Amino acid sequence: MNLRNTTALALALGLMGSGAFADMDAAKAFLDAEIGDLSTLSRADQEAEMQWFIDAAKPFAGMDIKVVSETITTHEYESQVLAKAFSEITGINLTHDLIGEGDVVEKLQTQMQSGENIYDAYINDSDLIGTHWRYQQARNLTDWMANEGADVTSPTLDLADFIGTQFTTAPDGKLYQLPDQQFANLYWFRYDWFNDEKNQADFKEKYGYDLGVPVNWSAYEDIAEFFTGRDMSHMGVTDKVYGNMDYGKKDPSLGWRYTDAWLSMAGVGSKGEPNGLPVDEWGIRVNENSQPVGSCVARGGATNGPAAVYAVTKAIDWLENYAPPAAMGMTFSEAGPVPAQGNVAQQMFWYTAFTADMVGDGAEAVLDDDGTPKWRMAPSPHGAYWEEGTKIGYQDVGSWTLMKSTPEDRAKAAWLYAQFVTSKTVDVKKSHVGLTFIRESTIQDESFTERAPKLGGLVEFYRSPARVAWSPTGTNVPDYPKLAQLWWQNIGDAMSGAKTPQEALDALCEDQEKVMERLERAGIQGDIGPKLNEPQDPEVWLAEAGSPKAKLASEDEEPKTIAYDDLIKSWQ
Repeated sequence: MNLRNTTALALALGLMGSGAFADMDAAKAFLDAEIGDLSTLSRADQEAEMQWFIDAAKPFAGMDIKVVSETITTHEYESQVLAKAFSEITGINLTHDLIGEGDVVEKLQTQMQSGENIYDAYINDSDLIGTHWRYQQARNLTDWMANEGADVTSPTLDLADFIGTQFTTAPDGKLYQLPDQQFANLYWFRYDWFNDEKNQADFKEKYGYDLGVPVNWSAYEDIAEFFTGRDMSHMGVTDKVYGNMDYGKKDPSLGWRYTDAWLSMAGVGSKGEPNGLPVDEWGIRVNENSQPVGSCVARGGATNGPAAVYAVTKAIDWLENYAPPAAMGMTFSEAGPVPAQGNVAQQMFWYTAFTADMVGDGAEAVLDDDGTPKWRMAPSPHGAYWEEGTKIGYQDVGSWTLMKSTPEDRAKAAWLYAQFVTSKTVDVKKSHVGLTFIRESTIQDESFTERAPKLGGLVEFYRSPARVAWSPTGTNVPDYPKLAQLWWQNIGDAMSGAKTPQEALDALCEDQEKVMERLERAGIQGDIGPKLNEPQDPEVWLAEAGSPKAKLASEDEEPKTIAYDDLIKSWQ
C-alpha cells in the first residue's frame, strides 16, 4: 500500500462534498479509502469511534473553525486529508492552517496579549508548558475534560496510551496540552560507511580504537576529522565527503538548534528527568517553588558557565572544520535535506522528523535498491560535562492547546478535531505518513514491526527505554516566546565571529535575566513567576556540587564508541 497515496480518499471526499454521503456513510467511506487495516482498532471499533464523533459534533454543525500548526509532514497530512474527512463526517467546517514554527508562536503570543481569538486551537510545542502554567491563559485540560468539555471528550481518548503527556503536565499536576506529534533529536550516521572494512581498518590504525557510534564528543570529533576530505572512491563516492553537518545562519531557527537541548548534550544542566532540576538545559535555575531565580552563573544559573561555553565552542569548531562550507550560511530547513545527498558521514543534531524525507523520493543516494536505508539513527553522544542521569537530548512534542480567550463553543468544536486526528482510528496511518509517534499502541503495532528495517532505527528507539531521556523544554522557562528569541540573536553573534562564545553567552544570560526581572516586577505570574537571586561571585556557585559546573582541567575525554548492532541489542 502506498501510504502517501490519498487519491482514493480525495475521490470519496469529492463525492461527499456533493451531498452523496452524510454522517456514517462519510465515515465508512473515509475508513475504506484511507484507513483500511492501518489502525489498532477493529473495523467495528473504528465505526463506533466515528459514531461518537458524529453524535458529539451535532451541536456545532455548520460552524467554521480554524486551527493552526507548523509545517511538517504530519501536519500536512492532517491539513490536507484529515481536516477534510473530519468536516465531511461531523459537519463542522474545519480549516487547518500551516505556517512556520516561529509564526505559530507569534500568533499565540498575540492572542495571549490581546485576548483576541485568532485561532480556535493551536498545535504548539510543549516547550511552552512553563508559559501556559504560569500565565494561566491556556485551558487546563484536566479540569476542562472533567467539566465544561466533558460532553465533547471521547471515551476512547485513552490518555494513558499517549507517550508524551509527562511533558505537557505542569508542576500542579494538570495536563495543559494534548500531544499530536512527537520526534526526537538523535545522532544520524552512514551505517554502510561505518561497516566498511577499509574504513574500519584505516580508522583503527589512525586513532587506536574501533569506528562505531560515538558515545562521547571526543569520538564524534575524531570521526568527523577522519571522514572530512576522505577518499571514498572505493565505495563509489566521488564527491567530497564531510564528517559533520549543521547550520549557522543568524536566523530564528538557529535558536532552536540551541534551546532544543544542545547544551544538555554537553552536560550543562542538573541531573533529573524529564529535565534537570534545579538547573535546566537552558541554564535557568529555579528554587524549591519552581520560581526562576537566575540564568547567569552569578545567580546560580549556567547559561554562561564553562559547560555552555564548551558546547558552543565545539559546535562552531565542527561547523567550520568538518561541515560543507555552505552550512554556515544555512537555516534549519535548508540544512535538513543535505545528508540525503550522500556525502555526509554523520550528524549529531538530527531530527527524526526528517525520517519521512530520508526514505522517500530524492533520498536515493542513501538508500539501497530495495529501499533499505544505508544510514541509521542512534542516541546522541554526550559532552565532557555530562553525567549519568542528566538529560541527553531533545524531543519535540507538538501539542494541542486551547486558549481561554477562545469562546467555549468554538473550543469544543476544535477539541473534537484535536481528538479526531489523535484518535486510535487514525493514529497508525498518520504515524506511517509522518513518522512522529504519540501512542504506545501505535509504536507496538505489527505494521511498524514489519516496516522497522526500512526506518533506520526509529522504531527500535521508540520501543526502547532510552526514549525517556529525551525531553522537550521544561517548566523552568517562564515565558518561552520572549526568551527563545534571545537565543538566535546572541548565538548568532558567536557564529559570525562578532563575539567569542563566552561574550555571546554572557549577553544571553543577561538578556534572559532582564526579561525575568520585568516579569518579577510586573507580578503577573504570581508566586510561581521569577524571583531572582542576588548576584554573587560566580566562583561561589561553581564551587558547589551540581550545575553550574566548574571548568574541567581537560575537556578532552578518552574517546569511546559502541557498535550499532550491540547498541540495538542492549535496547531489546
